[in-house]
Amino acid sequence: MVSMKRMAAVAAVSMVGLSACAGTDSASPAVPGEAKGGDLFAKAPVAAAADILPGSTMEKIKQRGELIVGGSLDAPLLSQQNPTTGEVEGFDADMGKALAKYIIGEPKVKIVNSASETREALLSNGTVDVVFQTYTITPERAKQVAFAGPYYSSGLSLAVRKGTAGIAKPEDLNGKTVIAGANTPAIPAIKKLAPQAKIVTFGSDPECMQALKQERGDVYVQDEMLLVANAQKDPSVQVVGQPFTTDPYGIGLKHGDEQFKKFVNDWLKKIQGDGLWQQTWKNSIGTVVQGEAPTPPQIGSVPGS
Repeated sequence: MVSMKRMAAVAAVSMVGLSACAGTDSASPAVPGEAKGGDLFAKAPVAAAADILPGSTMEKIKQRGELIVGGSLDAPLLSQQNPTTGEVEGFDADMGKALAKYIIGEPKVKIVNSASETREALLSNGTVDVVFQTYTITPERAKQVAFAGPYYSSGLSLAVRKGTAGIAKPEDLNGKTVIAGANTPAIPAIKKLAPQAKIVTFGSDPECMQALKQERGDVYVQDEMLLVANAQKDPSVQVVGQPFTTDPYGIGLKHGDEQFKKFVNDWLKKIQGDGLWQQTWKNSIGTVVQGEAPTPPQIGSVPGS
């Protein structure tokens, strides 16, 4: 669950940091591998040889020399391609690189740009090894894919055009046109809390943001951190209210591969215990949300994990 300190920090960013973007625009996402005080991945753990079991998914990845990750190239603070360096930066991107180092010995990844509606297929047909993409764990999704984790917890929030009045909580969405990403948890949440809302969907976060700015909807419902990152970049949009759900993010894996799931969960425990998880957060999400890194969610703590 999102801590009160973190929620307060998010609220402060969304209310104060947007008017002039002073002090926040200068804090660009850290280049992967360049942690404050040293190389982020230099201290990342590497699995013991005995943990790379013969015939396992881990062995296949190690022999290939590259972890193939289903992810995003356009999600600020989470997984976004730097136009200057070509590197993909952010919390999810760096988590993928840290997992690659654990398996291969080097943070070598290939990111396959995926959408909400294609993640299950990419895992089931073996196109990707894992998915790091704000992939909320649900019992329904767990029927199609396996989830390691959860490795992060966020929640749905509301974004509006700056100056919009009368929208501060989910119940205010009744009678409004609400923008949501296709095949995301926002859709059932809106239907439950605001059954009189009209929902329009788009395939990606940038498309949803564009629709909001073009007044094709009154409000955009999406994950808290994506909205805060978007609002930081674009002062015409602001985040209102507080997160109204708890969304546990999981690492998507091929369904039925219990051996690999245990391996990834063991890795998560290691990086949470040695501080690498916390440093990864500080280098990405923590550049916008001030304060200490939150406590990681307990692995296996939600249905479907």
